[in-house]
Amino acid sequence: MSHHHHHHSNTKGLSVAFWLNLVFSIIEVAGGIFTNSTAIIADAFHDFMDAMTIGAAVWLERVSAKKRTPKFTYGYKRFSLLAALGMSVFILVGAVLMCIAAVRSFYHPEPVNSSGMLWIAVLGIAINGLAFWRMQKDEHDHHHDHGHVHSHNSRAVMLHLLEDVLGWVAVLIGAAIIYYTGWYWIDGVLAIAIAVFIGYNAIRNLMSTASVLLQSIPENVDVEKLSNELSHIEGVKNIHDLHVWSLDGNFNVATLHAVVQASEERQKDNIFSAMINVLKKHHIQHPTIQLETTMDKCGLVGC
Repeated sequence: MSHHHHHHSNTKGLSVAFWLNLVFSIIEVAGGIFTNSTAIIADAFHDFMDAMTIGAAVWLERVSAKKRTPKFTYGYKRFSLLAALGMSVFILVGAVLMCIAAVRSFYHPEPVNSSGMLWIAVLGIAINGLAFWRMQKDEHDHHHDHGHVHSHNSRAVMLHLLEDVLGWVAVLIGAAIIYYTGWYWIDGVLAIAIAVFIGYNAIRNLMSTASVLLQSIPENVDVEKLSNELSHIEGVKNIHDLHVWSLDGNFNVATLHAVVQASEERQKDNIFSAMINVLKKHHIQHPTIQLETTMDKCGLVGC
């Protein structure tokens, strides 16, 4: 995964996080079966999904950077939405299955190897902590070199890793309680907590992805304010058919029809560039403006 260093320094951190999560989720499945812990198997699923999400993020950063083609005239930016949609659905299904498994374990409690759980939790904290630290370092270096933090993706992944660390802290505490008390049901409670947490995030992702796909107004655009500022530009009579949507949650597109009053070409150009500036200020990266010029009924002579 690391042969594309030049693309973004943060794909390097993403690749490290990907491999760590992937290898670790395989260790976890084995550990979960060995310790007979539903919580650890639940978290293995969580980590495996994180690895897939990170892998998709790395791959999609490359795909979505591809230029537009005659077939995809907007480029490939929306491909990431498709992946996000698939992931969210998959994670939701997994969360439901985990809850079912945990509830079953309440009816037929089986002993859990708590000291095994403890060691796996320690390993989990170490591995996810390392991945998080690595990404943070990459982000920081990137920020230092380029003056801005690049990617929406890597921020999301860092959040994932931090959540993983906290999840493992919970498993660690749970394992310690089981070790000292023999309350095996704690394992099921942890599994349900992990599943609910994952499910909640998946639903949130699903909703925000769906709203981008359904072309709702981007979160960072206030259309009323935008339309207001456009209408107040000198020479603008009225603004209608203002449409704003986002390709991928970051790249926003707008089209509008404006009726302007301009007696000469230069005035029209000034109005046009004023409009472009207002749109840019409101986070519109790709504006399309249709201008319709109207003259006073007295023409250019003035009454």
